[in-house]
Amino acid sequence: MPVFAQAVAAVAPAGAMTVIPALVFPSLVFGSTGPNLVLTFGLAMAIMVLVSLTLRPMAKRMAAVSGLYSYTAKGLGPRTAITVGWSAIFGYALVAMASLLVVGTYVAQLFINLGVPLADPRVVMVPVVLLAAGAACLLMVRGIQISAWFTLLIESISIAVITVLMIVYFAFNAPKVSFTSVFTWSGNFDSLWIGIVVAVSAFVGFESPTTLGGEAYKPFVSVPRAIMWTPIVTGVLYLLSASAQDVALTGAPLSIAASSTPLSDLFAHTSPVFASVLDLGIAASWFACSIASVNALVRIFFCMGREGVAPRVVGRTHPVFRTPSMAILFVMPVVTIVPVVVIISGASPAQGLVTLFLLGSFGYLGAYIIASASMPFFLRRIGEATFGSWVLGAATTLALGAVLWEATAESIRAGSMQIFAYAALLLASVIYALILRLRLPGRLSSVGIYDETRESDLYQGKTLP
Repeated sequence: MPVFAQAVAAVAPAGAMTVIPALVFPSLVFGSTGPNLVLTFGLAMAIMVLVSLTLRPMAKRMAAVSGLYSYTAKGLGPRTAITVGWSAIFGYALVAMASLLVVGTYVAQLFINLGVPLADPRVVMVPVVLLAAGAACLLMVRGIQISAWFTLLIESISIAVITVLMIVYFAFNAPKVSFTSVFTWSGNFDSLWIGIVVAVSAFVGFESPTTLGGEAYKPFVSVPRAIMWTPIVTGVLYLLSASAQDVALTGAPLSIAASSTPLSDLFAHTSPVFASVLDLGIAASWFACSIASVNALVRIFFCMGREGVAPRVVGRTHPVFRTPSMAILFVMPVVTIVPVVVIISGASPAQGLVTLFLLGSFGYLGAYIIASASMPFFLRRIGEATFGSWVLGAATTLALGAVLWEATAESIRAGSMQIFAYAALLLASVIYALILRLRLPGRLSSVGIYDETRESDLYQGKTLP
């Protein structure tokens, strides 16, 4: 159950199904020529299912603490694994930052909908982000079992609440509902690529159960099952939510569609109480997402520390709870300070979220591309490669590469420099791996050694005869 809870919390379906479609909505990011929501999320879902099919064979054969990082080490070697590890850490960190920013934004909106006068929402947002980060840190240090059950409970309640609220909203507004916009698209492929990358951020984290291989019960069953079904189930929820929001926001005033909290503002016109409940559900879901994202991040970082390719201090565990507490304490201040700076700077929360999610998606996509390419080499190394595995690995790598390439080209044409921050990270990881290769080859050769299959993974603690 913790494995499934980790997957659900990392994806944060309750929060993603309400926040991400609004970020892709034309009038907020792309102007009047934005992509069709349903088409965008449908393509993002198809790509993520393809990735899950590619990762599944490796998850069925290796119980890893660091997921994609260790899979790549076994398939394409340690130097490539360093790049995947850095890319995945970058993605998890950016999504965790965005999650805390969402929590602060929607808690402030909750106060507004309850009629509490706020001269400056930042007075509420900054303390909320700090408190949420502190609570998340405490839960993670206590252990994956506690944090996983907590996040699963939050997500389940949030999904139920948001679903009921959307049904009630459409029931009250049925005479004004028109589904014409759901099937309308301007034909602008440039905005579609960016839209897919932003939509992908609603799915990223589905692979995070691969970082729990060392802590999960029956990991060769539970982990593959979680990464296979999570993008399918959440994808269906996103398609339904995207359709509903397309209908609701198309007819809404521009001030609502361009708001940082469009659904909350929309519900507030019908009932401030409904809007407040929605705000609470969204904030709770993204709080769970921040926990799950950092949980996955620190396990990669912890593994790197154990192997000596990151500071060894982050490879230490808590003396009582046996959790990667030093990695958590090292990471959480960095994850917390970014949303606080965004809030204090006075930047629009909506634009801040778009930036963080887009950058995070670049990190995830880069890690997915390399990990997918490593799959057939991973299987060949153990003598299990097939023609189908080579085709699947190549198809997934090409599909992800096409999305990343087109989104990058469109981002540069639009004058955005975000992709260069990610490119700098990739370059730094390559240089770092080269330095290790030349100066500390022993440490580089240790990459992937920490994640080795144990008898207990296969025989549940029973010794072999």
